[in-house]
Amino acid sequence: MIEKTSEKKERLIEAKTQTSVEESFDLTLRPKTLKDYIGQEKNKEHLKIFLAAAKKRKQPIEHVLFYGPPGLGKTTLAYVLANEMGVQIKMTSGPALERAGDLASLLTNLQSHDILFIDEIHRLPKIVEEVLYPAMEDFAFDIVLGKGPGARSVRLELPKFTIIGATTRIGLLSGPLRDRFGSITRLDYYQDDEIEKIVNRSAKILGLTMNEQASREIAKRARKTPRIANRLLRRVRDFAEVKSDGQITEALANEALDMLEVDSLGLDRNDRMILLALIEKFQGGPVGIGSLAAATSEEEQTIADIYEPYLMRLGFLERTPKGRVATALAYEHLGITIKKQEINTLL
Repeated sequence: MIEKTSEKKERLIEAKTQTSVEESFDLTLRPKTLKDYIGQEKNKEHLKIFLAAAKKRKQPIEHVLFYGPPGLGKTTLAYVLANEMGVQIKMTSGPALERAGDLASLLTNLQSHDILFIDEIHRLPKIVEEVLYPAMEDFAFDIVLGKGPGARSVRLELPKFTIIGATTRIGLLSGPLRDRFGSITRLDYYQDDEIEKIVNRSAKILGLTMNEQASREIAKRARKTPRIANRLLRRVRDFAEVKSDGQITEALANEALDMLEVDSLGLDRNDRMILLALIEKFQGGPVGIGSLAAATSEEEQTIADIYEPYLMRLGFLERTPKGRVATALAYEHLGITIKKQEINTLL
């Protein structure tokens, strides 16, 4: 039986959103240099050359765009670039820049070679995006004074600066804006051994005592995402402090993660609820997303954007012209026997 709840609870393994507490927690764990940054090796090699060339020319780095799934380190890399260049970084987000004046106040307060980091840059309002073009290309900001026939345009000269943009949906970025970035870098999911190194590094910074098997177990359930790995580590730390003497062993990590209902592949109760609905209510599919949403009391967009990508990456779910289908791997992971009438669907 599938449990239905109308209450929206924070997902422990959700990489898209962060609370203020998590943001401050992650800030203490962020590496300061590319040398300390774990993973993304090919991107790091490119960025090292990129930085060295800018330093040699004594110029600010070109505008940079980072894109990829949430939680992979786009913001962290922006901080690393600022630190490597020895400049200040100011942060904002696309939705926060509602008017051209909001952008103007940020740009006019930048110093030479400073960095302005814009998170979720694909959500910039069109009017703000258009005034950003001359700022990125000519380091100038055009302001219109007055209205009607008496209106006149005034150009403000800006210091040479760098825009670093981050987006989880590069397809929503307009062509003219995307073309103004000198470097476009995709961040990929991490390998399990890289996540394990991140967990060990975070544990060391936090002063935790943890054995190798425990860090491997946390890494295995972190969905190949550093932000989730650090969040799981924090929850396991809480469990260790309350239930034990603070030392994190493999058995304790397993007990804590099982209690949090995060399984060996990083699936939580919501992921399993969707798979169980497909299998138990719709005989494995195919089923339309509307029916699946109704059966699980979730919104269609939430299923499509939040749950399905990881399930598809694991090979547990497929999108077909007729609808969503649970694969044989999903049956195996959930320990459910495939019925005879479902075999043709899975072939």
